[in-house]
Amino acid sequence: MRWDRRREDGDVEGLVAEVAAAFEAEDYEGALARAQAALARSPRSLPALHYRAAALAEMGRLEEAREGYERALVQGKDDLDLLYGAADFQLNVLAEDDSDREALERGLDLAARGAKLARRSGDRELAGEFAWLEGVAFNQLGRSTEALARLDEAVAAHPESVDVRLERGFALYELCRFDEAREELLRAERLDRDDAWTQHTLGLVLERRGGAKEAERRFARARKLAPDEFPKPIALSPQAFDHAVEDALAKLPETVRRYLSNVAITVEELPSDEDLLASDPPLSPAILGLFRGVPHGAGAVDPWTHLPSAIVLYQKNLERFAKSKKELVEQIGITLIHEVGHFLGLDEEELWARGLE
Repeated sequence: MRWDRRREDGDVEGLVAEVAAAFEAEDYEGALARAQAALARSPRSLPALHYRAAALAEMGRLEEAREGYERALVQGKDDLDLLYGAADFQLNVLAEDDSDREALERGLDLAARGAKLARRSGDRELAGEFAWLEGVAFNQLGRSTEALARLDEAVAAHPESVDVRLERGFALYELCRFDEAREELLRAERLDRDDAWTQHTLGLVLERRGGAKEAERRFARARKLAPDEFPKPIALSPQAFDHAVEDALAKLPETVRRYLSNVAITVEELPSDEDLLASDPPLSPAILGLFRGVPHGAGAVDPWTHLPSAIVLYQKNLERFAKSKKELVEQIGITLIHEVGHFLGLDEEELWARGLE
């Protein structure tokens, strides 16, 4: 936890010093108890409020930590250290799996405010740290063009940061700028050869450039470095995957299957560059599926290609996403429903609002 220690009166100052010592020693229960004691004497003590929220986060009491950070921000909405801690908590703890959109957007707001204040104060390095957090938020929200702009500022301030180089490499990967992504990720690797995320993301880039053997070596190294984060993906034969698709189709509601009656369902290993670059900005290379063709009501055949509408499932991406065969079958069904939404003419925001994301 980064903190510019503030002076407090009398016993509260001593308690805050004890909180800091307990936190530094990773005694988070002790830090929380001392922070509570400090707040009992001085309910508006900003360092005590901050330490309390951070201790709750370290203890895994995330909803209490979320409330704790918001309580602290009432007292210190312009405090740079608090803004950084709160933004980092929202983006790298609450939204770690990218599924908490509210946390992503809140974290982005806090990081943007901190970056603006840090620039105003002339603190280029701290502004770069906030810019990195903004880049993390934009990447997780699927807005990698905006992420790249923020990460360029972060790299200028922190050229030797593995986290910054990795996040910038990931933004370039998401934007399908694969050669640039590879170069940036190799820079990150030179800074830390044992960073599992760098190895995994390099694998993703190399896989798209025909380096299958080298990509698998990178994936294997990431699994060795961080087995909990990178378990070996489910690997099915084409026949077994087709069977999993059939199982998922059979489990879809009849109303959904009815829409699929005139839509071809195909399986490919990975999305092609052509499919990804057909959109502006490009689609993520990690997409699980894609609807090709014309929306419902506009005809069963694309008038330009004369091909029937189709839903494509990407086997490697789906296998990498799932942690078990059961989860794989469930995700195939979710992806089918998602692409049916596109067939019906819904955009990504509408899909999210209807729970189809």
